[in-house]
Amino acid sequence: MPTFKQFPLADTAEGLTEADILSWHVKPGDTVTVNQIVVEIETAKAAVELPIPWAGVVTELHVEPGQTVEVGTPILTIDVDPGGAAAPAPTASPAAASAPAEEEEMKPLVGYGSKAVVTQRRARKGAAPAPAAAVAAPAPVAPAPVAPAAPAPRGGYVPLAKPPVRKLAKELGVDLHALTGTADGGVITRDDVHKAANGSAPVAATVSTVDSGYDPATRERRVPIKGVRKMTAAAMVQSAYTAPHVTEFLTIDVTPMMEFREKLKKSREFAGVKVTPLTFAAKAVCLAAKRTPDINAVWDEAAQEIVYKDYVHLGIAAATPRGLIVPKVRDADSLSLKELASALTALTEVARQGKTSPADMANGTITITNVGVFGVDTGTPIINPGESAILCLGAIKDQPWVVDGEIKVRKVLQLSLSFDHRVVDGQQGSEFLADVGALLADPAMAMTY
Repeated sequence: MPTFKQFPLADTAEGLTEADILSWHVKPGDTVTVNQIVVEIETAKAAVELPIPWAGVVTELHVEPGQTVEVGTPILTIDVDPGGAAAPAPTASPAAASAPAEEEEMKPLVGYGSKAVVTQRRARKGAAPAPAAAVAAPAPVAPAPVAPAAPAPRGGYVPLAKPPVRKLAKELGVDLHALTGTADGGVITRDDVHKAANGSAPVAATVSTVDSGYDPATRERRVPIKGVRKMTAAAMVQSAYTAPHVTEFLTIDVTPMMEFREKLKKSREFAGVKVTPLTFAAKAVCLAAKRTPDINAVWDEAAQEIVYKDYVHLGIAAATPRGLIVPKVRDADSLSLKELASALTALTEVARQGKTSPADMANGTITITNVGVFGVDTGTPIINPGESAILCLGAIKDQPWVVDGEIKVRKVLQLSLSFDHRVVDGQQGSEFLADVGALLADPAMAMTY
């Protein structure tokens, strides 16, 4: 007889309560192996691919892409003994339903958090408790009433497309179910979506106004607040109303830094290494933090302590299709300029692909945000929760500057530093910002640190 197991949505990082289903990698009838990736989800921190801990045949997908699911909710059913006689998954009897459900522990795998996850679904208000994961039974028993299952994907088919492509399709009103992907494996690309939107590819139906959030009567589009956007908003509100922010500004001539950058490009040691102004800023922050340790400390309200950290986990604010995230360069203060450059390049690429893991965004000590890439001069950034300072880089522009009593055109950069005034006094904040500015204005100053 078949043995059915339900695959629950796991807590991929401490404290998460829900996640959005982005895309399925399997469909009913597919055979899967242990640790095979079966679904991609988006939590409040990042997109995560989940592997399944059993081998068998997928019998049912319980949720569609785009749905928000609570942690612990069964999202997939698998037959781990497909050689048995075909039969519907057994359900608990009314008597068994009233008894304590037997929980089956699912051990952490790649992509999972450290906590064990059980397959028992949390009861919702006003709904009957769902049964625990079903196992093989000696004989079928009478079914017990359960909460209505989420609608299954159309005909069990889930279109293969990356999250940015799904977002584009939603914005353009294109139904991915009606498209045939042109990439390897039938994956739908951005070009496929654009062609469908322009009428150059057959599209059977378009997303309804309810799905897209667009109301022709008001000419407005409403998008649910969830995922990374929801987490970012909550974190920024918490920070703004918890830490007393102070922001200081400094304008510097970075012509020597830009000239040094050109020299590095031509050097054999830095061949193939992408060195940007952000690379120099990252190195400057690490050096300056050693001279002003308050900037790298944090206020612990619960313990009523200031925690000074003898390491720099440097956060880099990155704009992604899902919203703003802040991955970290671990122990950035121990890296050389070349190592920092490589780490920043790798971090940026992973963030753009939406593959930054929750662990890579935790436990930062100080952050850099670069609004200069958007042509903006400066800003007043909000401190990341759990940190005490954030440095903002503006755009580097040609501007008149007084050099040795003469006005010349130079490369000019504006810096701004927001810091938590509970931890960092004006003197420490000013000294740190001045040190960063001095290092960017003249990289040779690093020799004195």
